[in-house]
Amino acid sequence: MNGKIGENDENGNTGKQDKSGKLYGVGLGPGDPSLMTLRAVEVIAEADVIAYHSARHGRSIARSIAAKHIREDHIEERLVYPLTVETTDHPGGYQGAMDEFYAEASARLAAHLDAGRTVAVLAEGDPLFYGSYMHMHKRLVDRYDTEVIPGVTSVSAAAARLGTPLAEGEEVLTILPGTLPEEELTARLAATDVAVVMKLGRTFPKVRRALESSGRLDEARYVERATMDGERVAALADVDPESVPYFSVAVLPSRVDAERPVRERGEVVVVGTGPAGPLWLTPETRGALAAADDLVGYTTYLDRVPERAGQLRHGSDNRVEAERAEFALQLAQRGRRVAVVSGGDPGVFAMATAVLEAASQKEYEDVPVRVLPGVTAANAAAARAGAPLGHDYATISLSDRLKPWEVIAERLRAAASADLVLALYNPGSRSRTWQVGKARELLLEHRAPDTPVVVARDVGGAGERVRIVRLGELDPGEVDMRTVLLVGSSQTRVAVRRGGSEEIVWTPRRYPEG
Repeated sequence: MNGKIGENDENGNTGKQDKSGKLYGVGLGPGDPSLMTLRAVEVIAEADVIAYHSARHGRSIARSIAAKHIREDHIEERLVYPLTVETTDHPGGYQGAMDEFYAEASARLAAHLDAGRTVAVLAEGDPLFYGSYMHMHKRLVDRYDTEVIPGVTSVSAAAARLGTPLAEGEEVLTILPGTLPEEELTARLAATDVAVVMKLGRTFPKVRRALESSGRLDEARYVERATMDGERVAALADVDPESVPYFSVAVLPSRVDAERPVRERGEVVVVGTGPAGPLWLTPETRGALAAADDLVGYTTYLDRVPERAGQLRHGSDNRVEAERAEFALQLAQRGRRVAVVSGGDPGVFAMATAVLEAASQKEYEDVPVRVLPGVTAANAAAARAGAPLGHDYATISLSDRLKPWEVIAERLRAAASADLVLALYNPGSRSRTWQVGKARELLLEHRAPDTPVVVARDVGGAGERVRIVRLGELDPGEVDMRTVLLVGSSQTRVAVRRGGSEEIVWTPRRYPEG
């Protein structure tokens, strides 16, 4: 795979390259010796040196898998870990002790290779998948001819033992070490379709809590010592934490064709998709969308959500919010888990209000309703332009469809006279063409004409366009329903960077005294 870089002697020759042995990383599979590949068996037979890792008790699972292929004339190198999970007084701590061990073990293998011997390092599963061999590989691959023999991983073995598809179609498989912090595990488990959590053992209680917090515990399966003696398969929720060894995994298998749970009553989750597509979703929102039986929403927002097998989608026009909310609640009454899909943040000029208003009616009071936050249009536009919302700001919708223009005008004057930065939503549409011009007139009564205004259209989308103009030059003709306006305060600043090619805007956090 990689040729050795020879060391020149005094005449410039690279004779050491010719006599060096070859290094093999040999994947042995998940534990059953019959799952070793033919190539793995061939390499072990050809090798002069058989190396394997073990704990201080001296037993090596890797060696036990390959035992019948190891001959008496093989030179065996047992690489004994100085510690596993216990603490150490090494000056570099746990990592320092392990780095020193890997350096010393690599030097031992290099001595054999320099003597012209072929070295096979045995590895459970696959050598480059959470394996110890990789630490030898990284230290030796640039110096010696090296070949890695892939092996069946514990992930594949666990899926085979469960007898159910691991990942199908366009599902995303996430492989996680159980050693991650609990909040990180929870976020990733909530966001993915399919997952395998490895390195359980003493991490099992934390992993179980993360599965429960992410709403995935009922789906989770447990596989212990797949293909080995003592193999065990169970529903993870039923497993005694005290009985879990390191060689076990938690599996969230494919949801395609999975039986939907029968519930007496479902729930409604109102989710925000942010200003555009998948890049703006939170892990919690991804999880709620993936777990839903039904998606309800304005068709434009539903189109942002990937289609999943077995999931029903109910799209509608943007003007039927109340009807959409009641429909979602009625589905939940029939035991369905419903995600109401909203743009931006569902609580900012969006669907959360409509759903909660309907849910307050007597007939829906027993339906659980949750609201999950999303990135707002104002936050997205501000980030693209710099930090115009760095100080106090007010958010106002210019739409007079649900409130009189007189109310909007009064609020604009009040916010402008208070010197607040303004985030203006719903500034214009095909049927509302004069509001932006009128708002500009009102603001100019309190703001200088050179006040910076961020004009942000379709942030995150294919038609994204973000410009910084001055209030006196704001053109209502370039503003539509997909635009949000951020109007600066008296303190908002604009700077030109990168040789004049970039303009940024920000509002200082410190307001001048007096």
